[in-house]
Amino acid sequence: MESIQSDPPPPPSPPLLRQAQIPIPCATSGGSFSENNADFTSVPIHIITEPAQLPIEFLEPSPQKQLVIGLDCEGVDLCRNGTLCIMQLAFADAIYLVDVIEGGVTVMEACKPALESSYVTKVIHDCKRDSEALYFQFGIKLNNVLDTQIAYSTIEEQEGKKRLPDDYISFVGLLADPRYCGMSYPEKEEVRVLLRQDPSFWTHRPLSEMMIRTATDDVRFLLYIYQKMIDKLTDLSLWRVFIRGALYCHCFCLNNNNFADWPPLPPIPDGLTGEDSVPQGEILSVLDVPPGKMGRVIGRKGASIMSVKQSCNAEIHMGGTKGPPDRVFIIGPVKEVRKAEALLRGKMMDI
Repeated sequence: MESIQSDPPPPPSPPLLRQAQIPIPCATSGGSFSENNADFTSVPIHIITEPAQLPIEFLEPSPQKQLVIGLDCEGVDLCRNGTLCIMQLAFADAIYLVDVIEGGVTVMEACKPALESSYVTKVIHDCKRDSEALYFQFGIKLNNVLDTQIAYSTIEEQEGKKRLPDDYISFVGLLADPRYCGMSYPEKEEVRVLLRQDPSFWTHRPLSEMMIRTATDDVRFLLYIYQKMIDKLTDLSLWRVFIRGALYCHCFCLNNNNFADWPPLPPIPDGLTGEDSVPQGEILSVLDVPPGKMGRVIGRKGASIMSVKQSCNAEIHMGGTKGPPDRVFIIGPVKEVRKAEALLRGKMMDI
């Protein structure tokens, strides 16, 4: 009697191929990028849980293959004490969502050389907390950053517009600006509502389609915006953007050796050193606030700290609810930082 042969198991289903639309700037005949003029192309979205799934030129950065990538991080209470859940990497031909929950230390260690490399430019919007999370959770010293929030303010100042204290462009605002993208982003508010309802939203696995879409949307325009900004920035302004980007990366990453083990700040480009005046460098100063004095520094409804910000050309940041709660971070030209320090110390002494 012939035995009954069972049917072979069906082949495994191929992984779902997700794609994203990314804009490609259209150059005018003069080589500059025209306003509101872009083509879109589809690129694959890859979910990364193992280092081998990332491009070799990213894993092994080199001067022969310099890269520019978009970067963002998602997590729960993203800072030194929070949880980094996803790191998004936008390339010209693909978007990679690095699943830090599933890939863990192994995949982040593989990303470390590129994140610290001067051969890979990381385009990011407001890198301070992302850098803090990378440093304290994985020992990564984020380097060679073009921060689009800084670049936006620098271009405004370059064009003669006066910047008000605490007037920082949001990512949604940057996307909406027709000079850079002209795109609305209503989904961002949907996610904010979800995060208020479920603060552990980014920890859930498997990744939902909304999580993948949101993580992708936060980086898919960055390279387009980068090209627009590079086209506007002078050489001097671009150097200043990279200097302040490095100081933003340092900002909340306090250590005991004054960042001696971090990559050095970008040097003044050769083309700028021959000008009539050498460009003024910038520094980060961390001011310790004695117990019980922070209220004097801030003042009623923030009036005291605002008066200091209005009196000097320096950025003043505070740890807020994420901390550190007993320090003030000052970034700017040396003279302006020293002025801010003196004013703040005076506030601490007020009776």
